[in-house]
Amino acid sequence: MSATLKVALVQMQVQTQTSDSLSRAESFLREAASQGTDLVLLPEMFCCPYQTKNFPVYAQAEGEAVWQELSRMARQYNLILAAGSVPERDEAGKIYNTAYVFDRQGRQIARHRKMHLFDIDVTGGQSFRESDTLTAGDSVTTFETEWGVMGLCICYDFRFPELSRLMVDRGARVILVPAAFNMTTGPAHWEILFRARALDNQVFARGAAPARDASSGYTSYGNSIIVSPWGDVLGRLGAEEGILLSTLELDRVEQVRRELPLLAHRRKDVYTLTENR
Repeated sequence: MSATLKVALVQMQVQTQTSDSLSRAESFLREAASQGTDLVLLPEMFCCPYQTKNFPVYAQAEGEAVWQELSRMARQYNLILAAGSVPERDEAGKIYNTAYVFDRQGRQIARHRKMHLFDIDVTGGQSFRESDTLTAGDSVTTFETEWGVMGLCICYDFRFPELSRLMVDRGARVILVPAAFNMTTGPAHWEILFRARALDNQVFARGAAPARDASSGYTSYGNSIIVSPWGDVLGRLGAEEGILLSTLELDRVEQVRRELPLLAHRRKDVYTLTENR
């Protein structure tokens, strides 16, 4: 198992045309590949303007054109592609906020459907109701790589500590989070949340967000981020488009867990956390 993982977070502007968003994503993948990157993470809804009315319009089934292009990119650039998230339509016509992961051969190795739908109404701030058009997923998602187990969730999912802990109980040392916090929740909670989840679970936590566009119907906070198992911010972007490159020394996970054995000190005789399925 490799101990060193070269990662890239892509922070990009979402385009009105899906083909334009895919082309923009590919330009960042090309740059990441030229730097010897192993794994790239794209933002939440990177190819669909983030409004509930758009999700059914932009939705495609697994295996259709967007999926095919993402698979091709992973294969062409020889990297693991955690392809942000996209609107997915299933055979029954339900719409999901779905994250796919592809290996170096372009094979799908994971799919996560957002479990916790973003239905909020903050006085004087953001209001949003994903449940108007989206259906919630119901699975905890982890997947195997040459660097060990990784966990995957989408944006609002990351606010629920039980989900991250379940991924860690499956062996995750890295948690990937395509996200799109807004200008109400982002300044208040973004960094705190990533540092807290990384610290509590002693993992590398990585969040990729769309670049900020004040003219859009939903303004992303941006600030794509990488946090260490000790809670250190290893890298962070601002509001603009960009790519955040970092090399993760995964042995750091075992070191932190050995020196500060939070997971081993849990009182399982008093409390437990289990999956229902």
